[in-house]
Amino acid sequence: HRFGVAQRAKLWKKNINPPHILVMTATPIPRTLAMTLYGDLEVSVIDELPPGRIPVKTVHYSDAKRLRVFEFIKKQIELGRQIYIVYPLIKESEKMDYKDLESGYERICRAFPPPEYTVSKVHGQMKPEEKDKAMQLFVKGKAQIMVATNVIEVGVDIPNASVMIIESAERFGLSQLHQLRGRVGRGAEQSYCVLMTSFKLSNEARSRMETMVRTNDGFEIAETDLKLRGPGDIEGTQQSGIVIDLKIANLAKDGQIIQYARDIALEIL
Repeated sequence: HRFGVAQRAKLWKKNINPPHILVMTATPIPRTLAMTLYGDLEVSVIDELPPGRIPVKTVHYSDAKRLRVFEFIKKQIELGRQIYIVYPLIKESEKMDYKDLESGYERICRAFPPPEYTVSKVHGQMKPEEKDKAMQLFVKGKAQIMVATNVIEVGVDIPNASVMIIESAERFGLSQLHQLRGRVGRGAEQSYCVLMTSFKLSNEARSRMETMVRTNDGFEIAETDLKLRGPGDIEGTQQSGIVIDLKIANLAKDGQIIQYARDIALEIL
């Protein structure tokens, strides 16, 4: 889901003979899901957790419950666990009213002061060596809390990290939220994902939060994403939006009928 249409096309064209393609994702974006419904992609679903893992519990809180969340963090640290806190922005923005990492880092350091606590910080504007040093503090268990942007969305596997707190969660799409939640729940202990948002939310944002709380199923999340954002353009590069102008069928609602029609078409061909 982190590759654009043009990027995938470029990879596909690298060989003289077009290769077979295996697309792996925890949450297919709307355009990819639409392509599976049209039969352009065959689908295999792995719907089981690896042995020994427990489903992540997800809750949605507004800023009014922040102190309660801080107390929960302290209890988890007392149990020897580690915490991720993710922000959508690095610095405060005049245009967007969302929580930012720099302000959040200062606040977390005040709430969890040294020497009892160690807080590391990771974001995309850091030099590689600085980022690696901060990551290693967390990987080796020397830092109990990592404050980060969504650079940790993929490729981070720390079984001892049991809590993912996502600030201004309404700023993230369903795919990103599900990927971030996937950074925890990698050990044998119960893990938690806390979605922090402002009190006032749009209907779409509230639907995203409700979906995340309701299910850990990446395919169900992808189907909700398709309903909310539209399928995009399977002949173009737009990965979401209402572009496919069908007169009767609705990709988000008529998946079974579309699958049935496809099977009949294959029999005729």
